[in-house]
Amino acid sequence: MNPILNFIEKIDQQNLWDKTLKLNRKGYLKVSGSVDTNLYFIVSGSLKIYVLDEFEENIIRFGYIDNFISSLDSFITEKPSDVYIQAIKRTELKVIKKPAFMSFVESSEENTKIWQLILMNLIVQQMERERDILTASPKERYKRVLARSPQLFQEIPNKYIASYLRMTPETLSRIKKS
Repeated sequence: MNPILNFIEKIDQQNLWDKTLKLNRKGYLKVSGSVDTNLYFIVSGSLKIYVLDEFEENIIRFGYIDNFISSLDSFITEKPSDVYIQAIKRTELKVIKKPAFMSFVESSEENTKIWQLILMNLIVQQMERERDILTASPKERYKRVLARSPQLFQEIPNKYIASYLRMTPETLSRIKKS
């Protein structure tokens, strides 16, 4: 069994979810300047995490079904973060508060290892993304993201993927056609 799905199943069995939250399309889970120490599990829908630069969205990450999502910097530091988390389409999330989650993680060596695995994978993904943005051509960035996350192209509209890849929607469209 997938260790992450096993992890989720254990949280379900121990009834640790604080609540279920539903967001309409374009609804905000988090806004810039707020503190959010919750961890969310996406039951359905999709979200984007972004920062604003001047008046432009710079998408950092996406979340879709069967993924955790959070404002990780705020979750860890318990301080305000400048990220926004917004629903791309109608989204349902399970919410777990940090104290309950960390208690669960620390309750067994297996849980701790799975949480470490999740964090290590996230770090590697972010490093690969940073390297791609700094060194790869738009076409190479597209190919690498497609190889890493094929589900992204089924869950997320092209205009958001283009922002994530730091290219225009027209450039992404041309690359996909070629």
